[in-house]
Amino acid sequence: MTEFTDVQNADVADQLKTALRGFAQTVVIISTIDGNGERYAMAATAVTPVSMDPPSMLICVNRNASAHRIFHDGADFCLNMLGAGALETAKGCAMSNGADRFKVGDWQMADGLPYLAEAQAVLHCRQSNKISHGSHDIFFGDVRSVRLAKTIDPLLYLEGSYHKVGEKL
Repeated sequence: MTEFTDVQNADVADQLKTALRGFAQTVVIISTIDGNGERYAMAATAVTPVSMDPPSMLICVNRNASAHRIFHDGADFCLNMLGAGALETAKGCAMSNGADRFKVGDWQMADGLPYLAEAQAVLHCRQSNKISHGSHDIFFGDVRSVRLAKTIDPLLYLEGSYHKVGEKL
């Protein structure tokens, strides 16, 4: 039987953060470009499918993020779902700022957006809606195109570190 911690007398936000550390997610680099041609990229796990009709995704972006203003102004975005072989690209994006995030990885341009050629999946999205909640804004994107690698082997983020998928059950 699993033992649980009582969250009634604890800070719920801290407990939620601890719980979400056990929520394995594929590492995604969200990329975009502003009207002046400046590229932006950020590592994220708060990326979720919304609908297949129309095909759409959502991203949650903290209002303190450097790219938030670009998304808030309506920029389209690219979701680069990383494979296990892209660990250095993930670390480079997570630990760098601004243009330095583009120094690691094979960055290309398509449909007016920067994307990672080595990603296991690349989804080009046209921003279609946004809503605010708490410290974040949620941006919806209608998927315009998808590029898929032949092999699916995602880079996962779990318990504060990177992992790859283990044995299939």
